[in-house]
Amino acid sequence: MRASDIAPSGKLRVGLNYQNFLLVAGDGPDGEPRGVAPDLARELARRLEVPIQYVRFDTAGKLFDAVKAGQCDVGFLGNEPQRASEVAFTGPYLEIPVTFLVPEGSPIRAIADVDRNGLRIVVSERSAYDLYLSRYLKQAEIVRAPGIAASFDWFVERKLELLAGLKPKLMEENARLPGSRILEGQITGVQQSIAAPSGRDAAARYLREFVDDVKRSGFVSAAIAKNGVKGVNLT
Repeated sequence: MRASDIAPSGKLRVGLNYQNFLLVAGDGPDGEPRGVAPDLARELARRLEVPIQYVRFDTAGKLFDAVKAGQCDVGFLGNEPQRASEVAFTGPYLEIPVTFLVPEGSPIRAIADVDRNGLRIVVSERSAYDLYLSRYLKQAEIVRAPGIAASFDWFVERKLELLAGLKPKLMEENARLPGSRILEGQITGVQQSIAAPSGRDAAARYLREFVDDVKRSGFVSAAIAKNGVKGVNLT
């Protein structure tokens, strides 16, 4: 495999979703992205011996569109079947549990009580868990907000029955909203993977081998510890 198979421009164009604070913790004083995903991206560029160019996005949906269009060489995304039909994914390098937050006084006690007529579940639109819930839910209504922050705002302002989200983020929202509760367990786990544009078969094979190696070598677990990330599962 040649580096040009993954980075045909001579630079590795890496798409990052800044909304996913578990993987991208913003930029450091030097302007370089911080977090588990940027650490993996830098290791990939080091092995390929090419310079890196970061492409920043504020939602997963926009990042997916850019990878699909070939505007990024790799993107750090949740691996969902709907997306996997349009981009090439590696195996997951970690998993983020997804569950629900309910407001004070809610009669909803368990995940099994969620899919009922009259219940409104707010999500961050085009997130991996939005795609999953769109397949899973049969009766409850999905309300799609433009981003994670907006989904919490709508949950409070519109007095919606449930907020779906990544469990580590819901733990923060739970602390902000007195009396609210996080439902035990998880409805799914977002499998975080590296995506490449479809049709780059050599690139896809190399990236799958890269993810397998950084998991096996302990690089991923070390990056999680280094960045102080809590609430994720190694795969």
